[in-house]
Amino acid sequence: MDKIVVASMRRGAGKTSLVVGMAEALKKKIGYMKPFGDRLMYKKKRLWDYDTALMTNLYGLNENPEDMCFGFDHSKLSYMYGSGTKDKLLEAVETVGRGKDVLFMEGGKDLMYGTNIHLGPLSVAKHTGGKLVVVVNGDHDSIVDDIAFLKKYLDLKELDFAGVIINNVPKADEFKETQLPEVRKLGVDVIGVVPHRQELTYLSVSYLADMLMAKVVTGEENLDRVVKNILIGAMSVDRPLQKILSERSDILMITSGDRSDMILAALESDTEAIVLTNNILPGPQIISKAGEKGVPMLMVPFDTYKTAKMVDELEPLLTKEDKGKVKLLGRLAKENLDMKKISG
Repeated sequence: MDKIVVASMRRGAGKTSLVVGMAEALKKKIGYMKPFGDRLMYKKKRLWDYDTALMTNLYGLNENPEDMCFGFDHSKLSYMYGSGTKDKLLEAVETVGRGKDVLFMEGGKDLMYGTNIHLGPLSVAKHTGGKLVVVVNGDHDSIVDDIAFLKKYLDLKELDFAGVIINNVPKADEFKETQLPEVRKLGVDVIGVVPHRQELTYLSVSYLADMLMAKVVTGEENLDRVVKNILIGAMSVDRPLQKILSERSDILMITSGDRSDMILAALESDTEAIVLTNNILPGPQIISKAGEKGVPMLMVPFDTYKTAKMVDELEPLLTKEDKGKVKLLGRLAKENLDMKKISG
């Protein structure tokens, strides 16, 4: 069984998406662990890590969640396992990896996370003998800085270091011509350069409903829709707004539930979903019309400004409904990564 430890220099580098892409490209039986979680969620009366739950749903994994992710709190894990963290890790690897061809072990938010309790990705790679893959992203200069830091200041001699994946790169061809030669001079193996794809930043309606803890009023059967443009319905439905509604597609409208004019205008355009703010339901005729059109309406208790701010700050995490994104990630991995360096 191949053991792959996937870490990143910074938060939000796209580790989980790359794991999904690699799993799709390899077409092997995979296992997944995230020993020290960092995306806490409450589901089925237990605490889960978001990424662990995602991988479980995508690949039908049936291992005990406590073996896939030990916990989220430094002090609690230190109290539970003390100096026995390594033993717990090795036991979990044996259990979760049984019958698998490849076991992915994902690190937390950055390369340092969990180091104090021996669950940082470098410790995990050392204890398990796993192959370490480090993901970097950002602008061109920060990518080179991160890789230079990795090479100059981290002791990787005792690890099976496969190299770096440079992820989510705008103008990837330009980067390969201008920056990649500089990276190669540092003596770090580059597994691949993955280009930025706008499609991966779009939010699904089901993800919005979960993150906003919204009540689904209509259109529950269409929560797999994808939102590309967001409009805030706070003013009157004037000609400029009508023009925007007619020109844009895949719209999410955020407006108060008592703004029937705004809601009706949205229902007459290419609107994927409507978020009703202030815990106000529109009239029964509007609800009926939205139901007939199959447009999801999500009701939240927050005012329109706060709701818009919450949506703007959401990280576009992958969901089990994102079948198109999963296929795209597999294609990106196959086309841009040297998969033999990851799993021979």
